[in-house]
Amino acid sequence: MKNTVLILLTSVALVACKNEEKAAIEQNKEATQDALNQQKKAVDEAAGAAKDQTGADAKAEKARIEAQKDATQAQIEAEKKKAEAQAEADKAKVDAKNP
Repeated sequence: MKNTVLILLTSVALVACKNEEKAAIEQNKEATQDALNQQKKAVDEAAGAAKDQTGADAKAEKARIEAQKDATQAQIEAEKKKAEAQAEADKAKVDAKNP
């Protein structure tokens, strides 16, 4: 009888130990998953910020290129008008020499 009681108590103790170990393993798993989820969230946020910055940089570069194009075209138009005015002035000189 004593042996049976001893076996029962040992079995209960082993089951309790197994349950505690399983609970500790489960807690460790959950803590690891939480940490990995936090890392994933941080990566997502960093990628989003990088995308936003890239978009802003691209818009700024497009605006700079457009402004440069407009300035260059304005300079070309001014040079065309200057050439036209010079040609008119030269024609007027020729006309003045030969009335």
